[in-house]
Amino acid sequence: MKSGNFLALFLLALSLRSTPAEQANAQSPLASPAVTDAAPSKKELVVDVDLVNVVFSVLDKKGKAITDLSQNEVSITEDDATQKITNFTREAGAPVALVVLIDTSNSIRAQFKVEQEAAIDFFHTTVRRRQDKAMLMSFDSTVDILQPFTDDADLLTKAVRRLKIGGGTKMFDAIQLACQEHLKKELGMRRVLVLISDGDDNMSFEVLNSALEAAQRADVAIYATSTNTSGFFGMSAPKNDKVLKRLAEETGGRAFFPGKIDEMAVHFQDISLELRNQYSLAYRSTNRQRDGSFRSIKINTVRKDVKALHRKGYYAPAG
Repeated sequence: MKSGNFLALFLLALSLRSTPAEQANAQSPLASPAVTDAAPSKKELVVDVDLVNVVFSVLDKKGKAITDLSQNEVSITEDDATQKITNFTREAGAPVALVVLIDTSNSIRAQFKVEQEAAIDFFHTTVRRRQDKAMLMSFDSTVDILQPFTDDADLLTKAVRRLKIGGGTKMFDAIQLACQEHLKKELGMRRVLVLISDGDDNMSFEVLNSALEAAQRADVAIYATSTNTSGFFGMSAPKNDKVLKRLAEETGGRAFFPGKIDEMAVHFQDISLELRNQYSLAYRSTNRQRDGSFRSIKINTVRKDVKALHRKGYYAPAG
């Protein structure tokens, strides 16, 4: 056999052994087998980092949730500039990641048993199996995790029963830890911190502003219930109530100040109902600067005598 014929037969045999994909790639030296024009798999998670998401509640004059709001009744501004809403949904069935943070310092000793019972009832009425998750933390002179995230209300109840009264108060440290080390990691869930405290802090390394920033960066709504005994006896509200109010208002939650100690359970029911009647909207900011600055937002509605509760702003991406 001539050498030319032998070479031709050899090349033909190689071509028959190659796969269709290998033959296609051989046609172009620039083709890359890792590049495809196929549509992405449904399992792939696509995250739009430029989309600003805001969860909010709308309440009437009595503090009851408005449940039938539509997108055309709502508008939003960022630093006073009107933004175009691209997504609007009701969050009634959306999963919730919840941390209940209980003050166990000496200053709340008189209300401790009521706190425990209210927290237990809240876990059983709020945490849905295979949907939500909750964690129990306490603080006095230390910050402790009594029960990591779980959807089991019975485990949470047992943890509440283990709570003990301690010494000083590290409230701001506890808020920072709960938001940045735990809630921030719960992606795809509404993040909520329920704080039961008299608002006093005498041992934290963190301060009010840094605790607030931690909550805002983690997109955590704080619901605070005061245990100040002055409110139970009709006395004027102490300055610590203002601390609780600011923590709640600037993160999109609410602050409650029971007039009687047994009203605490009622306020917990209000929180549970509100979490099942929230809304979510999203927009792409007209401010394209990636400067890490804090941007103020405000949600307005055309309905009269109602109030929208939402976080007061967010930190833009940096770099």
